[in-house]
This record gives sequence, C-alpha cells and structure tokens, in this order.
Amino acid sequence: MIKTDVIIVGAGPVGLFAVHQLGIKGLKAVLIDNLDKAGGQCIELYPEKPIYDIPAVPECTGRELTERLLEQIKPFKTKLFLNERVNEVKSDKNNWIVKTSNKNEFIAPNIIIAGGVGSFEPRKLSIKETEKFEGKSIFYAVKNKEEFKNKDICIFGGGDSALDWTLELSKFSKITLIHRRDQFRGAQHTINEIKKLEKKGKISIKTPFQLDKIEGDESIKSISIKDDNGKIEKIPTDVVLSFFGLVMKLGPIAEWGLNMDKKTISVNPHNFETNKKGIFAAGDICSYPGKLKLILSGFHEVALASVECFKRARPNEKYRFEFTTSSKTIQDRLGKK
Repeated sequence: MIKTDVIIVGAGPVGLFAVHQLGIKGLKAVLIDNLDKAGGQCIELYPEKPIYDIPAVPECTGRELTERLLEQIKPFKTKLFLNERVNEVKSDKNNWIVKTSNKNEFIAPNIIIAGGVGSFEPRKLSIKETEKFEGKSIFYAVKNKEEFKNKDICIFGGGDSALDWTLELSKFSKITLIHRRDQFRGAQHTINEIKKLEKKGKISIKTPFQLDKIEGDESIKSISIKDDNGKIEKIPTDVVLSFFGLVMKLGPIAEWGLNMDKKTISVNPHNFETNKKGIFAAGDICSYPGKLKLILSGFHEVALASVECFKRARPNEKYRFEFTTSSKTIQDRLGKK
C-alpha cells in the first residue's frame, strides 16, 4: 500500500496544478488518471486548439499548457499512475483507502477529485464479436510499441492518434489505415507524411470504409471492411488498433456516496470539500453557487482545497500562509537558489 498526503484523481490541468499547490506546502501527492498521459481534456479534445484565458499567457494550446504545468511540478517528483481507474474508495479512521483497476492501493487523509466531467474511456468498436479479442488482438491504446513489431496491423480512425501511430508503427510493421470518411482530421503535416508513405507503398489507406466482420478464434486472422456502396474487402490482420475518440463517464465516483447534482459533485465553496470529510472536488466536476467552468476557476479551487488538505495531513502543525516570492521554505521546495 502506498501512503501519501493527498490522492489526486484526474491528471488534467486542475489536477496538475493541485500538485503544485500541495507541493509548496510540503505535502506529497500521487496522481491517478484513466488516460495514458497527463493533460485530460486539453490533450484528448483540443491539443492544438488555442486557449486565451490563462492569466499572463495571451495564447497557448492545450498541449502547451499541459507541458508547462508538468514542468512546473517537476521539483516535487510526483508519481503519475496512468491507465488506471479508481474502482473503490473506503474510509479507514481519518484516512481514505483507494484501490485502482491495476490493483494498486493508496492511503491518505485527503482525496482531491479533479476528474473534469468524468473519466475518459475509449469509444469501442461497435461489432459484438470484438469483445473476446480486446486486450489480445484489439487495442484502444498503445502502451508498449515493441509489442506491435512485425505485425499486420489495421488502424481505425481519422484523428491525431490514428495518424501518429500509423507513422510510428509503419517503421517496423505493415499498416492499413482505415477511416469512415475520405478526409482526415489530424495535423496537416502528419497527413502529408501519411500520403508520402502511401505513395511509397509503405502503408495502405482505405477510405471511406468501416469494420464489417472479424474472423479468428483465440486471435484475429483477418477482418472485412465495407464501403458506403456495400463493397467488401478482406484484409489479413494480426492486430486492430481503434482510435475513435473518447466517451466521458462518471464511473465509480457516482457510487462514493457524495452529494451529486446531476453529473457534478456539490462542494463547500470555502474549501471545496464534499459531504465526505477529506474528499474534495475541483474543476468541471464540482458545483456550487456561482460556479464557472473555467480552468482558471479550477486553479483557484485546488489552491483553497490544498489549505484544508494541509490541516488534515498535518493536524499538529499550524498552517502559515506564505508568498512564494518571499518564502525561503517555498523556494527551497521549488529548487530555487
């Protein structure tokens, strides 16, 4: 079991900034996220979309904001547990015990839920027989690219993830890229590289096609795809990678006994604590009178929640507010000389 001061659920911008606010107070945290990388909605929904309402930053993309937040929390050496979902939360005296889908267990006096509007889960292929191949021949994310070497791979999707992995895996595997539309949605320079590979015969592109049938016993042997006119093509296949985007689900959080208001969690706006002592919510997932769904608001919420987290994690110490510009203690924690 991993012991820490605060368990943060959600590694989007608000969860990342929570690490900073806790870190400058001398508190340790762990970050748990269902996605395979930090950034939440900023990375998954609008990595290249400009954001204009971050103070002192006239314009940045979702990806740039995530990178800056990760850089900001480097001094705290916080462990990120990615590709994990919180499945169970139970109280233990003044602590909370959290169990995840990867069988990890954590214990802490505080939990901050910064999960946006819920956890992101991959949008799965709609054909029923896909279920028995999931995790064996069908995957919705690439955790270790070495496992996909020297394979016949069919990649479904038309966005950045599908295009990026087509480029990367084509270095050592046979790739067929399949999309239900003729146009791709990814970055133009990536699309240009994809077209170059197709001209060289390094990859095959099939549009507009959709999955029609899968053949195989324990593993996939081939798939059939169908175009808008009903034309069917059969492709020898070892692995299917599907990148149809994400769906947002509240998941097990809905069963924690928290005060839910539709799909949000009601909190005390003084410290953003829920109806459960030591469980806080910040960002889009929390609600209170006058709530604005802005990244800026989430930053404010975790700043105040971190004060209450300190009081629970250090009950024998008095909390002293200090400015980062004048506090030698905070500057030491940030690694500033």
